[in-house]
Amino acid sequence: MARVYSPGALSAEQIFATGMRDQWHAVCPSDWVERGAIRKLERLGEQWVLYRQSDGRVRMLADRCPHRGAPLSQGMHLGDRIACQYHGVQVGSDGTVLSVPGMPGCNLEGKKLVRSLPVQEVGGAILAWFGTDPDVEPAPLQIPDPLAADDVSAFLCYVEWDAPWRFGLENLLDPMHGAFLHHESHSMFGGAQSARFRIRETDRGFFFEKTDQRGVNFDWVEFNRTGVDWVDLEIPYPSTAGPGGPFGIVGMVTPIDADRSAVFFWRYRRVTGWERDVWRFLYRTTLEDRHWAVLEQDRVMLEHMAHDADQAENLYQHDLGVIRLRRMYKNQAEEQAKALTDA
Repeated sequence: MARVYSPGALSAEQIFATGMRDQWHAVCPSDWVERGAIRKLERLGEQWVLYRQSDGRVRMLADRCPHRGAPLSQGMHLGDRIACQYHGVQVGSDGTVLSVPGMPGCNLEGKKLVRSLPVQEVGGAILAWFGTDPDVEPAPLQIPDPLAADDVSAFLCYVEWDAPWRFGLENLLDPMHGAFLHHESHSMFGGAQSARFRIRETDRGFFFEKTDQRGVNFDWVEFNRTGVDWVDLEIPYPSTAGPGGPFGIVGMVTPIDADRSAVFFWRYRRVTGWERDVWRFLYRTTLEDRHWAVLEQDRVMLEHMAHDADQAENLYQHDLGVIRLRRMYKNQAEEQAKALTDA
């Protein structure tokens, strides 16, 4: 009987540490996988290989040859398939063994023996469905509104942090840090350094927002679950930053493993016509460096936090968004672990 490698049942703690399953995650920028190239990645604690077919479509497979377990990422791109460098076994885009050159007619041929993940490209990034059951179709992926809007012009910013994924996402659900950590920045110097917050429910998540200040600093964030988890937030811009009104960010944080995360920020403004051209020019010539400086402040703070920092906290009203997020993910991790055990 042919074998298919699987990570097996995961505990709730392992899922909470390495990321939720049965949902879409951003895995890398699209331009990381050029036509004819092979790219090795680790996401959600597992090894993967991505390649772009000759027709331009991206494919994602477990980085493990079904013959001897050699990494397919060391193999050869053959247009619509990868040939393992070790013994030449050829694996197609859906994980089916297409050829065993060393033994034509081998009973491995025609069998689906490698895990493959459905992928989509959105806003210059590749997203993949990390399902627990390969026979179940992925959930629909609703693209974040700003990335689908005609009047939005966005730049994708990608970084990797040596910090757990939950630290990155919790940082986004913590607007109050803008008035302190980023107080010296070009966009978050104004407003009060005290506030009250509330949670406002939506049909796809919730807002976490200040009740006594709006349009001055990082005053609100919206958490959304639309097949993929993402946040939307807004920061006021001075008039010197050109047309387009407030500066928006769509953010996603994907676990690389339990201790590292892949961070995706789409920085956007609502602009069309000549305003779009001005925004894109100003961003590349003036604003981008300032935004990287702000992001660097987040990276330094999160990477220097102890990985068990959330084990001895004393939270207060400003942390309601973080508490809500943790409770939701812990419950989901327990449900997924139970389902994997029962399967």
